[in-house]
Amino acid sequence: MATVYKAKDLVLNRFVAVKFLRDEFTTDEEFVKRFNIEAQAAASITHPNIVSVYDVGKEDNLYYIVMELVKGKTLKEIIVEDGVLGWKWSVKVAMQIAAALETAHKNNIIHRDIKPHNIIITEEGVAKVTDFGIAKAVSNSTITAFGTTIGSVHYFSPEHARGGYTDAKSDLYSLGVVLYEMVTGRVPFDSDTPVSVALKHMQENPIAPIMLKPDIPKSVNDIIMKAMQKDPEMRYSNATEMLRDLEMSLKNPNGEFVFNEEDNNFRTQRVSLNYDTNKEANTSTNKKGKFAKIQKFFEKHPVLKVFSIILVCILVFSIAMGGTYLALTLGRAKDVQIPDLTKMTFEEAQEKAKESNLKVEIQEEKYHLEIPEGQIIDQDPKYQANFKIKEGTTIKVIISKGQEIVKMPKAVGLTRDEAMKLLKDTGLDVEIKEEYSDTVEKNIIIKQETEDGKEVSQDEEIPAGSKVVIYVSMGIEQVEVPDLSGKTESEAKSAITSAKLKWKSTEKTSDSSKPNGVVVNQSISSGSMVDKNTEITITVNEFDEIKKGTINVNVKSIGGYTKQIDEETGEEKTVYVPLRVTVDGEQVINEQVVTTVTNKSISIQGSGTVTIKVYLDDNLKRTETLNFNNQTSITIE
Repeated sequence: MATVYKAKDLVLNRFVAVKFLRDEFTTDEEFVKRFNIEAQAAASITHPNIVSVYDVGKEDNLYYIVMELVKGKTLKEIIVEDGVLGWKWSVKVAMQIAAALETAHKNNIIHRDIKPHNIIITEEGVAKVTDFGIAKAVSNSTITAFGTTIGSVHYFSPEHARGGYTDAKSDLYSLGVVLYEMVTGRVPFDSDTPVSVALKHMQENPIAPIMLKPDIPKSVNDIIMKAMQKDPEMRYSNATEMLRDLEMSLKNPNGEFVFNEEDNNFRTQRVSLNYDTNKEANTSTNKKGKFAKIQKFFEKHPVLKVFSIILVCILVFSIAMGGTYLALTLGRAKDVQIPDLTKMTFEEAQEKAKESNLKVEIQEEKYHLEIPEGQIIDQDPKYQANFKIKEGTTIKVIISKGQEIVKMPKAVGLTRDEAMKLLKDTGLDVEIKEEYSDTVEKNIIIKQETEDGKEVSQDEEIPAGSKVVIYVSMGIEQVEVPDLSGKTESEAKSAITSAKLKWKSTEKTSDSSKPNGVVVNQSISSGSMVDKNTEITITVNEFDEIKKGTINVNVKSIGGYTKQIDEETGEEKTVYVPLRVTVDGEQVINEQVVTTVTNKSISIQGSGTVTIKVYLDDNLKRTETLNFNNQTSITIE
C-alpha cells in the first residue's frame, strides 16, 4: 500500500519512519477519506506494543504517516531464521500482540492484516504491531485492488477470504495463525495459488499443532484451535479473553481451562416428544427406500460411482472458484484515463469529466496573472498521459478569478509568518528565500522583491497573483572554529580567515615539553559553532633551543703576516699576527703565532643569537652575530 523511508526529525532530533501512500490509491476519493480517518484514529492509540504514530498529513498530493522507527527484526524474519520457536517464547509474543489488539479494538480500530511481517521484535525483545490504520481503510473501501485481494491470504480469516464482514474476531483468527506458525514452523494452510489458500481457510480444518509438534502443551494447542474456528461465534469474543488464556497457559500448560463452544454442542438437553410417530416412521421408510435404490445402483456400477464422486468434486471446486472470483471482482470500478481540465470553464470541465463517468468539484478560487476569469488553473489529481483513475472519482479544480491590481504591503521588518499571511491576504503568491544577516534578527524579513529580482516598495501597484520573493534573515551566520593546534602562526591566521573568523592577537609561551614555533592553545575550542567574524586569540610556543654552530675564521685575511728569515736555517718563513676570538665574551680562539694554518674552525653550542668578536693584538677588528634560529655557521674574513 505504501513506500516507507527512514527520515530525520529536525525539530526533535530523532530518526522516524515516514510512510507514503502509493500513487494508485491517491486517486480514489473514498479510499483517501477513509485513510485519513483511520490513520488519525491510529495516531490516537498509545500502547507499548503498538508502533507509535507521530503525525498524519498531505503534501503535494502525497499522503503520509510519520511513525516511530523501530530497531529490530520482523517476526517473519525470526521464524525463517530459527524455524520452530519455543512455545513459551511464542506465547509471550502472542500475549504482547493480544494486548496491542485489546487496546486497538477498544478504540474501534480493527487491524485486518495481522501477520508475522507486521510484527517487529525489538532488540530488547518487545513485540511491536505496525500498519494500523491503512489496513482498515483498505478493507472498508473494497476487498480488491487491481484484481488482487488486499492483505496476506495465509493469515486471512474465513470471513475475510469470502469478502464478508470482518471485526475484532477476524484479528484474533489471524493471531491464532501467527501463533500456529511460531510453534510449528509452518502456516496451517498453503497451496500454489492465493485463491486455493483462501478456499482452505473457508472449507478445511487445520491439522492440530500438537499433531505436528507433540511437545506443545495441550492448553496452547487448545488456544490456537479456538482462535482459528471457522465460525466467528466459536472463537474468543475479544482479545481480553484470549490474553487471559495465554497467561494461564504459562502457569498451567496442560490445564483444561480453554472453553470451547464445540464441547457444548452435544450436552444433555430436554427435548419435547410431541410429534406423530407414524408420520416420522413413514418418512424414514420412504427416505431409506430411495437411498437403498441409489446404493444398489452404484453397487452394480462401481465405475460410475467413482466417476460421480469426481464429477461432484469438480462441480464443488468450480462453484467455489466462481464464487471467490465474483467476490473478488464484483463491484470493482473501471479504470479511465484522467482528462486534462486546465484552461476549461467549470461547465466545460463537467461535460468533459461526465464522458468518463467522473465528477468535478471546485476546491478554491484565486487570482491568476495569465488564466482568464472562470477558467481552471489547476486540478487534483493532476493530468498525466497514460494515467488512469477509478470511475466515480472526484477531480478537484482551482478556478481563476482573473487578474487584480493590488498595492504591495510592507513585509520588511515582519516575522516570516506575519509576512506570509499579509501577502497572501493581499492576493499575492509568496516565495521564501533565506539568507544570513549580520544586522537583522533571525526570522525577520530583510527585503521584498518581485519574481524577476526587482525590489518592490510599499504601496507599489502590482497584479494580484504576482509572486513576491521575501528574504528571511537566518541571523548571523554560524561557522565552525577550526583546529589550529600544531600550525605555525601564519598557517593559523590563514585558517582563521578561511573559516570566516578574525585573528585578534598572538600570545607567547615557553614550554620545552611541546613543539616549538607552533600554536599550542586557542581562545575558542575547535569544533565550536560561533558567529561569523568572531575574534580568536592564539598562543604560540617559542623558546630558545640549544644548537651546535661553527665559526670559521680566516686568520690570514684578518691578521695579516710578515716574511722573516729563520736564523738557524736561514730559510724564509711566514709569521702571522697574534689573533684572539671570543663568543659572548668567552675566548674560543687564541693564536699568538700561527705558522702552519691560515684558517681556524671551532664548534660552539648556543641558542638564540650570540656575539662574536675578533681581536688583533688586543685591538677589536670584527664584531659578528650568529643566530641559531636561522643559521648554524658563520665565516669571518
